[in-house]
Amino acid sequence: MAVQLNQEQLASLLRELCKLPKETEWVEFKLNNDDPSMIGEYISALANSAALLGKQSAYIVWGIADEDHALVGTDFKPSKARHKQQELENWLLQKMNPKIHFQFLEFESDGKPFVILEIAAANHTPVQFDGTEYIRIGSYKKKLRDHSAKERELWRAFDRIPFERQLAAENQSSEQVLKKLDYPSYFDLLDQPLPENRTGILEALEADRMIVKSDSGDWHISNLGAVLLAKQLNDFPHLSRKAVRVIVYRSNNRIETIREISGNKGYASGFEGLIGFINNLLPENEVIGQALRKSVPMFPELAIRELVANAIIHQDFTLSGTGPMIEIFSDRMEITNPGIPLVDTQRFLDSPPRSRNEGLASFLRRIGICEERGSGIDKVVFQTEVYQLPAPAFEVTSEHTRAVLFGHKAFKDMDKEDRIRACYLHCCLKYVNREPMNNTSLRERLGFAEKNSAMISRIIKQASDVGVIRPYDPDAGTKAMRYIPFWA
Repeated sequence: MAVQLNQEQLASLLRELCKLPKETEWVEFKLNNDDPSMIGEYISALANSAALLGKQSAYIVWGIADEDHALVGTDFKPSKARHKQQELENWLLQKMNPKIHFQFLEFESDGKPFVILEIAAANHTPVQFDGTEYIRIGSYKKKLRDHSAKERELWRAFDRIPFERQLAAENQSSEQVLKKLDYPSYFDLLDQPLPENRTGILEALEADRMIVKSDSGDWHISNLGAVLLAKQLNDFPHLSRKAVRVIVYRSNNRIETIREISGNKGYASGFEGLIGFINNLLPENEVIGQALRKSVPMFPELAIRELVANAIIHQDFTLSGTGPMIEIFSDRMEITNPGIPLVDTQRFLDSPPRSRNEGLASFLRRIGICEERGSGIDKVVFQTEVYQLPAPAFEVTSEHTRAVLFGHKAFKDMDKEDRIRACYLHCCLKYVNREPMNNTSLRERLGFAEKNSAMISRIIKQASDVGVIRPYDPDAGTKAMRYIPFWA
């Protein structure tokens, strides 16, 4: 459904819903009943039933006679309704878990007032109202826990429909599709000529599942099409919080913010602009070690590109109210995405890629933003070594994954954890490239002269003691000793 429908479109939707022979699992008709708890229970029931049926939205319609669906009109005014000293919509939202999108639409048709409550389908877990989950059984509202077969079927439905194939906007005209999606970028990114007519454009977008033909002859915009090509993510309410946020802080903490901005373009059409924006915000270093003798950005662009692409691709879209975030401090950059990783952080460098969002990942690979063969973490580690930077860190919270790039730091300022992490990731990089890690390779990675080999040996011993690396051949002599990751 469109984000904002005009009076004519709302009247058309009203007529379409009234054509239904009876109330269904995803549509409920009311005349004037405005009991808040009743509305809340129906939001839960209809959201869960819509998910079960593969619908993007469910509806409650006020102003309809239950028996013959006559257009009577209603006295219900949700914009003026209050409950327990709160606006009705705010009270209902507080009682919902998880917080799903719904909106009351007030309009007139043939001089009579009507209200449609549009309810987004549940998308990863059943929706509760006031701690209880509801479902529709035919035209009746029931507690989900009393219908175990329906509950099992609902959970299977969540597993069955990938986020990318769900719908961001339904029943859009071809004009609305082309207004909301940056279709010229689509063809530019694929290095294809722009078709000469609208039909060719729509056929190409449909072939890539960016849009889907509707039963009425209009178009649905898929989540895949919206997150990749939206001109304005705000046009799709449930995706607006998925925009990439960039925050710059004055120092090495979050106390004082210099600048904060949220991108509003789709990930594909806006990626190059995002990377350029980040690079323009970065401070520069005159010299980083001995490898570079000129002013360069604090962090290598290739490492930033890979980590930002990873954050976009591997995010968990089912976590509401959060999206990828890039935070720039005086001494580091943190790139965070919603969702815990599908592989152990210690195996980021060598594990085959696994993505929650295969359609998203596949398209970004086709346009060269990321590679088919892996996660790109090996490139990140390699670039930090070339730039003589501390090794990146990968962290997991209860709901998020974070990659940290550190600015230049003298060896004497590195703590034990910094040194062990550098040793471990260097060992991993060497191993996946089928090269040995030894005292010499680690010494060169850290930018030390040969006379400092004893210091390097101490770092290797520390890494061995905590179990992140081990000797390839424990019986080899000291000078011939090589090391491999603990998992090899």
